[in-house]
Amino acid sequence: MTDLEAFVEAPGRDELVRQVRQKIDELGIEYFYMQFVSVTGRICGKGIPADHWETVAERGFQLVYGATVNLFLNRHGEYLGYGPEAAELVGIPEPETFCQLPWDKRVARVWCTLFRNREEREDPGAFLTSDCRGNLRRQHEQFQNDHGGLHLRHGTEPEMMWLKQGEDGRPDGGFSNPYCYHIDQFESLRPVFLKVIEYSRAMGLDMIQGDHEDAPGQLELNFTFDDALRTCDRLTTYRQICKQVARENNLIACFMSKPFMGVSASGCTTTSPSGAAARRRRTIWATATCPAWKATSATSRAATTPSCRTPTTSNCPARSAST
Repeated sequence: MTDLEAFVEAPGRDELVRQVRQKIDELGIEYFYMQFVSVTGRICGKGIPADHWETVAERGFQLVYGATVNLFLNRHGEYLGYGPEAAELVGIPEPETFCQLPWDKRVARVWCTLFRNREEREDPGAFLTSDCRGNLRRQHEQFQNDHGGLHLRHGTEPEMMWLKQGEDGRPDGGFSNPYCYHIDQFESLRPVFLKVIEYSRAMGLDMIQGDHEDAPGQLELNFTFDDALRTCDRLTTYRQICKQVARENNLIACFMSKPFMGVSASGCTTTSPSGAAARRRRTIWATATCPAWKATSATSRAATTPSCRTPTTSNCPARSAST
């Protein structure tokens, strides 16, 4: 059995596909974005009418392999990664990632896992190695298997700039002044960040705080941490939301690290230490799904930590086994 076949035939997936059909009918979904993430973080994929959900859920869609590197050219005019003669990848949707778009509720999105073409001579239907999101999920699953059910959690602090758009459609400076933490500058972008928060909440992000940063139009809006894949999915979703809000406000949502000289750059602090640092920084946790954690008695659990969302001590059998 190939990786693709095992993925499609995974236990319980048929029920998830049926549940998505129920959501399609209940919510009036007409169209899907079948999405994946390129190696540079861009969202790529195909649009599929909702009438064909079951067929695509089983058979997938096809795109050229080069879509995983944006189908861009290098300085010599050659396609990056894969030539025009390369076969087409197969994208299979993950029904558990279904989400309605709040700015057009006729449309939903699902993340997809990518595979080599079924007709390849070598490794047909194998996981596609240039599927960066799929690689992350498999690596995290391996981490859980190797460490007794522990999983890696991390959080990000995504800074970005809201730029004015000139008559020619090009950037025309930042929307606000470069005064860090000034509420009057934050207030000038209130219609923008409130809409970002509205859309983010609708798509499952728990927005917790925000501020104006050091550069023109530079905001940082934070959401809660989660496991490795969910945090990355939410960061990508956040960028997609910002692009939509920019279109609605005739602005440019800029995620370049330094679009201007002489002012602070935009960063995306990512906190994900391990080992002793994890115990201090609270980013790796023994969760309620950890077998060793569940095996301990209620009295023992109460003696070590009141919740999986607080740092565990050396008394935790899962933590002890992993260090």
